[in-house]
Parts: sequence; C-alpha cells; structure tokens
Amino acid sequence: MEQKKWHQMDAEELSRQIGCDPVRGLASEEVAERLERYGRNELSEGKRISPLTLLLNQFKDFMVLVLVGATLISALLGEYLDAVTIIAIIVINGILGFVQEFRAERSLRALKALSAPSASVVRDGQVISVAASDLVPGDLVLLEPGDRVPADIRLLETNSLYAEESALTGESVPVGKTALPIRESELPLGDQRNLGFMGTMVTRGTAKGIVVRTGMQTEMGTIADLIQQTEAMETPLQHRLEQLGKILIIVAVALTVMVVVAGILHGQPAYGMFLAGVSLAVAAIPEGLPAIVTIALALGVQRMIKRKAIVRKLPSVETLGCASVICSDKTGTLTQNKMTVTRLWLGGRSLEVSGEGYVPEGEITESGAHVDLKKDQGLRRLLQVAALCNNSVLYKKEPEEERGKRAKATQGEEGEWLLKGDPTEGALAVLAAKMGLSAKALEGLYKREREFPFDSERKRMSVVVTHQGGRLLCVKGASDMLLEQCTHVLWDGNVIPLTATLRQKIAAAAEGMAASALRVLGMAYRDIRGQESVETEQEAEQQLVFVGLSGMIDPPRKEVRDAIAVCRQAGIKTVMITGDHQTTAEAIAGQLGILPRGGVAVNGRQLAAMTDEQLDREVDNIYVYARVSPEHKLRIVKSLQRQGHVVAMTGDGVNDAPAIKASDIGIAMGITGTDVSKEASALVLSDDNFATIVAAIEEGRGIYENIRKFIRYLLASNVGEILTMFLAMMAGLPLPLVPIQILWVNLVTDGLPAMALGVDQAEKDLMKHKPRSAKENIFSRRLGWKILSRGFLIGICTLGAFWITLRENPGNLIEAQTVAFATLVMAQLIHVFDCRSSRSIFHRNPLQNRYLVLAVLSSLLLMLGVLYIEALQPIFKTVPLDFRHWCLVFVAAGIPTFVMGIGSVLGSSKKKTQHRTPLGGPRPAAR
Repeated sequence: MEQKKWHQMDAEELSRQIGCDPVRGLASEEVAERLERYGRNELSEGKRISPLTLLLNQFKDFMVLVLVGATLISALLGEYLDAVTIIAIIVINGILGFVQEFRAERSLRALKALSAPSASVVRDGQVISVAASDLVPGDLVLLEPGDRVPADIRLLETNSLYAEESALTGESVPVGKTALPIRESELPLGDQRNLGFMGTMVTRGTAKGIVVRTGMQTEMGTIADLIQQTEAMETPLQHRLEQLGKILIIVAVALTVMVVVAGILHGQPAYGMFLAGVSLAVAAIPEGLPAIVTIALALGVQRMIKRKAIVRKLPSVETLGCASVICSDKTGTLTQNKMTVTRLWLGGRSLEVSGEGYVPEGEITESGAHVDLKKDQGLRRLLQVAALCNNSVLYKKEPEEERGKRAKATQGEEGEWLLKGDPTEGALAVLAAKMGLSAKALEGLYKREREFPFDSERKRMSVVVTHQGGRLLCVKGASDMLLEQCTHVLWDGNVIPLTATLRQKIAAAAEGMAASALRVLGMAYRDIRGQESVETEQEAEQQLVFVGLSGMIDPPRKEVRDAIAVCRQAGIKTVMITGDHQTTAEAIAGQLGILPRGGVAVNGRQLAAMTDEQLDREVDNIYVYARVSPEHKLRIVKSLQRQGHVVAMTGDGVNDAPAIKASDIGIAMGITGTDVSKEASALVLSDDNFATIVAAIEEGRGIYENIRKFIRYLLASNVGEILTMFLAMMAGLPLPLVPIQILWVNLVTDGLPAMALGVDQAEKDLMKHKPRSAKENIFSRRLGWKILSRGFLIGICTLGAFWITLRENPGNLIEAQTVAFATLVMAQLIHVFDCRSSRSIFHRNPLQNRYLVLAVLSSLLLMLGVLYIEALQPIFKTVPLDFRHWCLVFVAAGIPTFVMGIGSVLGSSKKKTQHRTPLGGPRPAAR
C-alpha cells in the first residue's frame, strides 16, 4: 500500500482505495483487524545491543589486548605499580568508550519521542481520542493548531492549515496545506502539500484527513530505517592508533629478542638478560599512549565547550581536524531562521531595509538616503497594513523569564526579542516596529472588527479595523492574486487607476524580487464607506488600492561568511544541502561565498535522476543541493566519502539524522536541533553558529598535532632506550641500564611531559594548511625520520656517557649505569621542548607551555630523588653524582638537540638562499 501515489488521488478514489468512510470513519471491528494486519503505529528500534555487550566490545581492541599482556609481564617481574597503572588505563578507556556508544544508540528512542501521544479520530461516527500508537491506515483524523501529526495523513478538508515541517523537509517557513489532488507523479517531500507527515506540527488552521501510512511505513519511519542501516564511521585517529600499536609491538619484540640474544652471546647471564629484555619490551610499548590520547581529547573537549561546541564522542574531535568538506544545512545553520524584510517596492521605487532578526532596529533607505516616514504617505500606509493585518506578537523576554526555558542557549542575554506566531507575519511586524508603527503603538488608534484568515486558495488575508475617521480594510497576500482584486494604486502619495502598464510594472518588480530569492507579499487597502456590508470575503476584498511589495528572506548569519572564508583558506570545501527552493538556496550561497564562479547547484529531481557513478563524477563540482530528501543527503555524504573526502555533516532536523550518523563527523544544532539529530551527532553547537565549526576544526587540528608531538616524544625516547641497550650488547659492554631503571624512566619520565604536550598551544599557521589526508600515516611529514634520528642520537650519547665513565673507573659499574640513567633522562627532558615545533626548539618559546615546564621540573626532582635519597639508591641501583659527572651528563644529553637544531637552522637558511634573487639581478623595491 505504501507504493501508492496518495497525493494524486481525489477524496473519492482515496476513500475507495483505503476502504474508509470519509464521514463516519472506520468501524471498531475493522480497526482491530487492521491493527493486527499493519501493527502498531510505532517506530521500530531494530536489534538492540545490550549494555553488557557494548561494554565487553570495548576490550576487543588490539592495543588493549597488548596492554593486558604487558600487565601480566609487569606483575611477573614484581612491578605491581606498573601493572595497576596499566589496568587503570584499560578500565578508564573501556568506560569512556561504553558511555559514548551507549548514548549513540539512543537516536531512535529520541526519534520515537516525536510521535504524537494521542490523536482525535472519527470511529463509528463518533469523535474520540485514542493513543497515537493505536492508529491504523484508514483512520479519519482531525487536526487542530498545536497538534503533532500522528501518522502520514492524506488531507480531505483544510481550513487555513499550516504545518511546521522544517525538521523533516528543511522548509524554512510553515507550509500551507491543501486538500486538492496533485496530479504530478514524482514530487519532493516538501511539495506534497496535501499530505501531513508524522512528527510535524500544525501551526495554524484545522483539517480532516485519512491515515495512509503508519509506523515504519511513514516518512519518519523511513528515516528511522536509514538510521538503523547506517553504520558509524571509524575515525582516522582510531584507525591510526590501531596501526601504530601493531607496528610498535612487532618492532619492540624484534629488537628485544635481538638485545637478549646479543647479550647472551657476549657472555651476559641468561636470566639477567631475560629480565632486561622483558623490561625493554614493557618500556618500548607505550602503554600510557591511550591514556594520554584520552586526556588530550578530554582537555580539548573542555576548551571546545568554552567555544560553544559540545563533543559527544571523543575521537570525533580529532576527526574534525582532517575534515575536507562541510555539508551544511541552510535553515538555522547558515541562516538565522528568522524571516526578515530586506526590500520594499512602492510607487515605482525600490527601498532597502536594514537590521536582522527580530530586533526592531534598522532603517529604510532609498539609494542610500534615509526615508522620512512623515513625508512618505505610501510607505506609512504600507507599514500600517503590515502591522494591522497581522496576528504575530513580537515581545522582549527578560532574562529571569528566560532562564530554564532555553537551557543556557541564549547565554543569559538580556532582553532577547522573540516572536510568537507565523514567521512571515513576524517579519512584517518587525518591519513596522523598526519605524515606530508596532501593533502596540497603533492599538489606541485602530481596533480590529473582523478578520478573514489566510487560505491557500485565496492566498491572502484581510482585516477590517475601525478608527476615528471610519473603517479600513487591510489586505496582504500573494502579489499576483492580490492584483486581481485591485482597481487603483497608491503612487507618489496619490490614488490613481491601476492601468495595464502599471500592472506590468508591479508584476515585473515582484518577479525581480523573487529572482533574488525573496519571499514576496503584496499590500493593499481600501476605505470602507459608511454602513457598507463586509460580512464576507467577497464583499470585502474588492476594488482595492494596491500599496506595494515587501520582499523577505531568512538572512545569513553575520559570522558565517568570514567562517566560510577561513574554511576555504584551510582547504575545506563548504557545501549547502537544503530542503528549501533552489533559487533561495543559490542566492544565500552566493551571498556567503559558498557558490563560486563555475560552481554547480542541483535540485532533488536532478539528483534523483543521477546514477551513483554520475554523482561521483560531478560531486566535487557541486556546491548547492536544493529540495533534497533524507535519502538524497545520505547519497551525497557517501559519494563524497567515495571520493576520499572526510565529511562533516551539519543539521538540525530529523531529516538530517541519517546523513549526520553516516558522515565522518556529524554536527547538530543545540538550540533549534531536534533530539534525534543531537543523538545521531558527534558534535553539538550550543549557539547554532556555523562559525563555531571553524573553532572546532582549529581545536581538532591542534589536538591531532599534539598527539603527534607526544608520539614523537614517547617513541624517540623508547628508541633511545632500546638502542642504548642494543648497541651495548653488540659491543660486548655490560648492561648500561638495569631493569628497574628502564621501568622507572618509562613510568615517570615519559608520562608527565607527554601529558603536558597534550595541552600544548597550537602553532600560529595551523589554519593556513590544507587538511591532512584521512589515509595519512601517523609517521608522515618526516615524523618517522625525526623519531629514529633523535632516538639514535639519544642512544649513542647515553651509551657514550656510560662508556666514558666506565673507562675512567672500570670497577664501578653502578656509577657508570647511574651516569647513563641520568643522561637518558636529561636527554629526553631536553628533547620534549624540541617536540613542540615541527621545525626546531629555536622556533618557539620553551617557557610558553607552563604545564610542560612544571612536568619537566617534576621529573627532574624524581630523578634527583632516586640519585640522592639513600633509601632509594639500593632499590634503583644508583649512586650520587659529583660535578664532573653532571658536566658529562649535560653535554651528552644536550648534543642531540644541538645537532638537530643546527640542522634545522641550516635547512631553513638553504631554503631562503634558493629563493633569493641571483647576483646582479634586480633588487626588490624598498618598502
């Protein structure tokens, strides 16, 4: 039954096809039979994963299994503190992952909350209220203002019915509904004006209709099914860390085996070498890496909250950093979701209106000059019609009233202007209020006597008001329909006959405004003579005087254009995906700089006609998608992903949820967003501002670079430790480090500075680089070379200090091992400052990161403690060092940073030299 084109059928055919009496509704027996056949009017949640299964799944990761092995080895070695630390890391990461996934699975439960709890239906000829879940196809439903539509309903009768469908279709204003059949076969959801859809809201008027789809067969059910079928993407960070873990295990085990074999071959005791090898293996595996990543992400989350971005899934923070495309919804995301009059036309003149949103501040200008309302009778009359022929209420809400109702979304802004009523009428009310002609200002002069409501057939609304001089009829509506009722026009302050030429001018002006994506309304009036009867619309709306046109649009947010420019500089493409009309979408995209010269805009029909292969070929050239359905949004996201893009999808409606979940990072609006979109998302913007995404991307890039910094630090340090042992064994030297020293360096010296790198400040040019590839290896951009070269130098210098000390005093192995231990620690602590820059230690202020300074000082104190506290010396096999020893330690530890720093400076100088003008060539002009 769901395949039928319900919008094409008239009332008689509809009743026959679905088997329903359009007057008496269904019989009780028939309802019971259909409920058995079609099931309850509920959304299925699909197969639920138990919380226990979710929790256990967190411990299947390869790196986690390796850490479990490291825990067992540490325990066998008697290093219980190490073992407890690793277990704590595993448990914390498991709990965090469980919480994230458990919240994500609530998407469908939030979607179910949009279903209406009850509905008014006609059964057995009686109007009764039933649970919405008990509705069946064929039920006769009655709708009133404020009702949530309980199922997909084909409307039979409508009385000025308007429905808010933005959460489902992306339409920026309430949609007028009709009961007439629509003969066109293939229609986008937003154009099926004779259907009401489950979960949408009736804003005005009344209606009667027949339920044609329930439960999972509804449009809302289709979205629920898409969410169930859509798999969440693994983030690049998760993928890279898994790869890194495997590489480290293989390398660590191989090198450890080589060290043990080399030691035994050179006469070292097998048991001692085994302990040393196991200690090296534990040190080489950075078991603190998951914890440091989690801490870096968590601290990044705290910073992002301050910048109005709420993170629901930790790894998604890093994913933002490599986003190459942002697919953004238009209404409420790029725009303010507040219809605003921006242009007027009257008497052949075009006027501009300033000001945005619902704040009644702005002015009306003509060719840049302010228009004096006192001297402009035509403008004054237009504003009077706008204010009087209006049912919306503009009001200022005080902060104490607002608290708790918008949940900090307004940040406690004092006196925010709000609107109650239809957004289109609200735009006219704000227009009049800007010039001091608000409804409140006119209420003492005019009193409403009668209203003829707007309906979709007349396409106009009119009111009769009384005033001191008599009675006045004010009318607003679609300009073409309104002109048919006009016989005169207000032109230069005079009422003159409306000639064919003037009609053409007015029509051309309306077409011009519509071509600029403005929603156009005409204004007219007439003075009612004496006791003239105006009991009906036909009597009232005749021989009207046309006043002018108003053009309104949902204006772009002020910050968005700059944010899009920053995205472009950062190599990120912005794509608009909206359910709104193509003309409107193209105009907004042009204003914001989204649609470049040569860029393509397509609508839902064109998209539906494309195969996946055609879309894949064109997707990089398309910047605007208009009149699209939820399935279309999902296709777009998947096509971009097939082209290698990392896709961020923003949205606020139910219709955005499947694409939000399928994208690499889903971003929902915090104020206007539905619970469904929020639960499907990874990031929620608490201020609904697209510009906040730029801040989030900057944080994401910074966090990833910090992760690379501490990976560089940890692995270079570990390479230094392994090479120190390996080269000593190959050279036939004694062990330069005992197992307890290796474990101590790994647990204390590596940990604190690495965590401090996780909160390091980003470099200044972070947003001037193109996004990294999602396939980028963690060791790309010379990171692997930096790790190996610095690790090699640390190992050579540590071994050199050990050999020099041992040569000077061959009988004191503990002294030489203590010097090696101190050299290794100091080399790592100096190296940590080098890791802050992608160039060298000389490119950044080493004292800028105070957390890092404190971490290094803490590690130094801990090192001095095991050297100079007598109770610890036997445990760690150390002796106090004198001044001569410390000179050797500092020289040896400083050589790696000095050598790499000089190399970086020489490399930079060489690049500059290559860009200089050849000798004898023209010199650059003096500045």
